[in-house]
Amino acid sequence: MSPAEEESSLPLPERWPRASKFALSACAAAVAELVTFPLDLTKTRLQVQGEAAAGPAVPYRGMLRTAAGIAQEEGVWKLWQGATPAVYRHIVYTGVRMVTYEHLRDSVLGRAEGESFPLWKAVVGGISAGAIGQFFASPTDLVKVQMQMEGKRKLEGKPLRFRGVHHAFLKILSEGGVRGLWAGWVPNVQRAALVNMGDLTTYDTVKHFLLLNTTLVDNSVTHSVSSICCCWQCLLWAGSSCAGNSC
Repeated sequence: MSPAEEESSLPLPERWPRASKFALSACAAAVAELVTFPLDLTKTRLQVQGEAAAGPAVPYRGMLRTAAGIAQEEGVWKLWQGATPAVYRHIVYTGVRMVTYEHLRDSVLGRAEGESFPLWKAVVGGISAGAIGQFFASPTDLVKVQMQMEGKRKLEGKPLRFRGVHHAFLKILSEGGVRGLWAGWVPNVQRAALVNMGDLTTYDTVKHFLLLNTTLVDNSVTHSVSSICCCWQCLLWAGSSCAGNSC
């Protein structure tokens, strides 16, 4: 069998490891975002109500009552209003940061299988991957925030600015040019770099430690334990907003 035939017979993840990693990470992030988006929308509605509360007309309700009120007054599907830019954001952000981290770890920082990986190298990889991922995702992040702010305009009785996600992209592009899509990217990139310094570093370090020092193999159990440690660290260090965006 020729080398070309041998390569074509390999499973897709072995032939295209980076592309497969991007696709799997993006799909997982999209599913997680769709499942948790009603919580994010409810949180945003409560924040908008607080900002618009100039008098007693704005009802203050808890998280569950707010979600139930949206479903009853506007329809169940309104709990996913604005989910499209959020999914776009996580497809770009999560896919890029995961592929970037693995490339930096394996090709640049030189991690070898079966050997310990210095913590400082994992930190460098996590910071760099988070910053690069957020930079590429900044336009989708901007549109997500702008779409969420439409709820505040609706409460204030102002006309809505955007008809949908694609209209928001085009309007921001026409008003601010390409650079307008990256408005506010610096603090977002700084935050993502710090979040991933803890997020990716903890996950990969715990996973590598378990594989080297326990009988666990590279399977769903190991990934789950590493993810739990990652999210626990993330919640302790940066609060719930970190968990909603990264873990």
